[in-house]
Amino acid sequence: MSFSNWIKERGIGEIECLIPDLNGVIRGKVFPAQKFLQSERDGSLRIPSSIYLLTVTGEYADEADEAISMQDPDVVLRPDIETICVAPGYKTPTAFVFADTYNTNGEPYDIAPRYVLKRVLKLYEELGLRPVVAPELEFYLTQVNTDPDLPLLPPAGRSGRSETSPQPYGLEAITEYEDLIETIYEHAEAASLHLDTMIHESGTAQLEINFNHGDPVHVSDQVLVFKRIVRQVALKHGVYATFMAKPMENQPGSAMHLHVSLVDAKKGTNLFGTDEGDGITDTFRHFVGGLQKYLGEVTPLFAPNVNSFRRMLPDFSAPINLQWGFDNRSCGLRVPIAHTSNRRVENRLPGADANPYLAIAAVLVCGYIGIRDKISPAAMVQGSAYKHPRTLPRTLREGLDRFAKCAPVRELLGEHFCIAFHQIKDHELGNFEGVISSWERDHLLLKV
Repeated sequence: MSFSNWIKERGIGEIECLIPDLNGVIRGKVFPAQKFLQSERDGSLRIPSSIYLLTVTGEYADEADEAISMQDPDVVLRPDIETICVAPGYKTPTAFVFADTYNTNGEPYDIAPRYVLKRVLKLYEELGLRPVVAPELEFYLTQVNTDPDLPLLPPAGRSGRSETSPQPYGLEAITEYEDLIETIYEHAEAASLHLDTMIHESGTAQLEINFNHGDPVHVSDQVLVFKRIVRQVALKHGVYATFMAKPMENQPGSAMHLHVSLVDAKKGTNLFGTDEGDGITDTFRHFVGGLQKYLGEVTPLFAPNVNSFRRMLPDFSAPINLQWGFDNRSCGLRVPIAHTSNRRVENRLPGADANPYLAIAAVLVCGYIGIRDKISPAAMVQGSAYKHPRTLPRTLREGLDRFAKCAPVRELLGEHFCIAFHQIKDHELGNFEGVISSWERDHLLLKV
């Protein structure tokens, strides 16, 4: 179907052209429908390339690419017709569509997150393999908070009371937010999101949504749209929704667990499972071996913020290392109990704050190297993985230093992308390190 027919059939008046930046923040342009159609036909959809150098604080990390910072050339937008969907909640009938970016010479813009993930998928395609991914995304509902110096608090539910204790899988607890959740589902259905199950997680007013498994780029698009919908619906219901990795002290963090499997591109059979022995194949072992060897070296791709590392604490069901084990949630790499035809690995490292394209690209590129180089994993863990030493970085600075030295991964992701990403994160870290916290004022002001 053409853009023109799709838009006409649904009476769409405006089109949002979505471009995810390196932090997973959606940027782009809004067009009247006819203007979009005309610009798409004549190839005149463009946006400044500098949007890929924006930090999460809205500044430009100009040092990442001198040519971009000085000249700021445009990149060409090519909307992906497979992604066009109704945008719910607008007075004017609106649709959104993801766009890929290209240099004016026709080459893909190589630091765009969608392209980085597609570049990794191409490696698998050349091996006759197709990755399949299913994210599980956690988030908190909180009271409206307009003062960043004040801690976040859980909102009141329909009973008029706020949660004060953990309610994992609590049905009464989740129905406290029934109206908000029903609106989320309605908007998600209008936007053609492929959602599975929503549950109440361990934190106060913490929810989790499971996505159906699918193509990595497609599910990454869905995660970003879902985040946007949840934030908008929450505001309409007088609360906030946050995907911070660790929004509240003494509460569990929010993760984006990634269930990953590999199938034969022609036959569609799962290449991770077998009916022999322990039910796992050499391909699976090598994939896990690659994750164990390299994921700790590329942590900023799935823990991209200072706050991300506050989540990785053993007392809050978050991994601190890359051990693996059957049905063991203390491990960074969990092998869920499943039929061999559904064999997969659950990567429990990424936070809910991660850019889904880059988090998925990280796990897939590390697994690819494991398969390519036939890397053997360590022995599976029995019991608590927290008894094993921490192997993940403790801070964003340590993570960036390790990422800068990980040549095998950088080569496959593209050095231009890696330099730009590192510069953005370094810029953000510099801003954070210049802030004096309330803890310092509380404990040092009149004591030292």
